[in-house]
Amino acid sequence: MPALPYPKYSLDKLYLFPYYQTREDYRRATGEEPPPWDPNRPPKYWRDPNARQSPRRNVVYDYVLALGESGKPLVGPDGKPMLDLLVLSKEEAATVNIPPKDVTNVPGADKPEVPCPLRPLEPGEELFFDFGGIVAVKNIELYNQLDRGFTPEDRALLRAIARKLGV
Repeated sequence: MPALPYPKYSLDKLYLFPYYQTREDYRRATGEEPPPWDPNRPPKYWRDPNARQSPRRNVVYDYVLALGESGKPLVGPDGKPMLDLLVLSKEEAATVNIPPKDVTNVPGADKPEVPCPLRPLEPGEELFFDFGGIVAVKNIELYNQLDRGFTPEDRALLRAIARKLGV
């Protein structure tokens, strides 16, 4: 059974960690100053607060959205967005790299971001490309119950009403 009772929802509902849109969001949520922006690393808007406790040098996340070189989601053989593994050093996993928003043309800010790890999909959930190519999550049962326009019965009723009204 899907975790959320909505026909569809945004990918961020699957995120394992908080996602900080701006440096100010990070400051407000954590009470800490974010690390300085590093243009040599890709943007990263989340952090794993427990990564530094890992006994290994690297941390493996089983589910992230697979992205191409340009940062666009990759399409799997089934036509749906693909998931992939993400391996980061524990230092990289434990920190954010959020570019400043108050400056234009920030060097390195145009690189594809490091995708946020996701929880596993529940039975009855699947990823799909929504309007505009945005990746979203579908509660299959509820999504299939959405109205998709007029049914043949609706059309017959409208014709009967039109005849009654003489239009």
